[in-house]
Amino acid sequence: MKIKNICCIGAGYVGGPTMAVIAQKCPKINVTVVDINQKRIDAWNDEDVENIPIYEPGLSDVVKEARGRNLFFSTDVDSAIENADMIFISVNTPTKTYGIGKGMAADLKFIELCARQIARVSKNDKIVIEKSTLPVRTAAALKNILDNTGNGVKFQILSNPEFLAEGTAVQDLMNPDRVLIGGDIDTNKGKEAVEALVDIYATWIPKENILTTNVWSSELSKLTANAFLAQRVSSINAMSELCEKTGADVDEVARAVGKDSRIGSKFLKSSVGFGGSCFQKDILNLVYISKTFGLNEVADYWEQVIIMNDHQKRRFAEKIVKTLFNTVSGKKIAILGWAFKKDTNDTRESAAIYVTDYLLNEQAEIVVYDPKVNPEQIYADLDYLSYRSDEENRKAVTIVSSAEEACKDAHAVAVLTEWEEFNVLDWEKIYEDMLKPAFLFDGRRILDRRSKENIGFEFYAIGS
Repeated sequence: MKIKNICCIGAGYVGGPTMAVIAQKCPKINVTVVDINQKRIDAWNDEDVENIPIYEPGLSDVVKEARGRNLFFSTDVDSAIENADMIFISVNTPTKTYGIGKGMAADLKFIELCARQIARVSKNDKIVIEKSTLPVRTAAALKNILDNTGNGVKFQILSNPEFLAEGTAVQDLMNPDRVLIGGDIDTNKGKEAVEALVDIYATWIPKENILTTNVWSSELSKLTANAFLAQRVSSINAMSELCEKTGADVDEVARAVGKDSRIGSKFLKSSVGFGGSCFQKDILNLVYISKTFGLNEVADYWEQVIIMNDHQKRRFAEKIVKTLFNTVSGKKIAILGWAFKKDTNDTRESAAIYVTDYLLNEQAEIVVYDPKVNPEQIYADLDYLSYRSDEENRKAVTIVSSAEEACKDAHAVAVLTEWEEFNVLDWEKIYEDMLKPAFLFDGRRILDRRSKENIGFEFYAIGS
């Protein structure tokens, strides 16, 4: 089964980079990324490739090489579907905010809309691939919709979950730990579909790193991987609070624990909490699935990972208030970093949003600086919480273009994203321009305590 045309529905953080790398590595395959968001597609097509809507190190170079050759971005969804041999579904699957499963279950309305559009437009057999993170057995729902179109078109449904870390997504796509493909491996047609996708990835990835399973194992593996990673973060964050009470240092504890080959050192960096589009959403999804099967103990176990993460963000904000003499009302607090991690402009579930929200409820005056996140996104994140009016948020939050400007005349500075540039700021000058006593709160443990205290800062870092 030779694939000549690929369509990807969804031009976001997964679809855009994934399709760009496939196009770069497979120049004989035409790859079209479609989205109904005209503004986003225009940004992907911007003449200045540095203006593409997603910031990932190395991504603009990949797009520059392939765009216009065999990589295309379009809002003409129907044409791309009709011409495609293989269709990736890479649309948003947010947590439901209404109805059954509110606050936990994945909202699959966009997935179903995609399936119905594919069914309506398709005139020949196609391979449809779940790229979005989905609940177990979503493929069955997709297949049910697609197989009941009445137009005689045959579909094979594959699961190909992404395991990208934002900030290193391009490297993760170039040299992945593994590629996971789930399909109907008990039938010849299913095997052919799986092999068609294997052949694409095998263009640049060793075949021993390409795993094939049944669809259900693939879907659940994605949720499990994110749950395990988030669990490690919450585990070390739980120890960080104990370290603060006992005089231990969480980095020293993590280093000692990480030397155990059975445990390993990755994802043992304590912080103000994890964010991003996947961890919380996927764990809540896992909790909901477990509850629907009556597995309440399993659900309670995984829900505790989220409870611990929320606690970490809340206690960091509380620490700021308590340290500033139990009130931040009318006090200027500088927030350095809004993205949920460095080397991305993604702010979904960023700790900065929730820490800022807590401080705003305490009537603080907030000034924000992030090198990659635009002001429109910062205000949108706060507006989404709906605790205050849009006007109130714009009055209480100022967004500036440098860390130095953010910190000037501030009572306190909170580092909430581990951007490298925060390590090399002129902290002596920042200290001079702040109100005294000058408080510095390191939510990412990237700053050296001794040097900052020698300057004169009242310094606090999570876990010590």
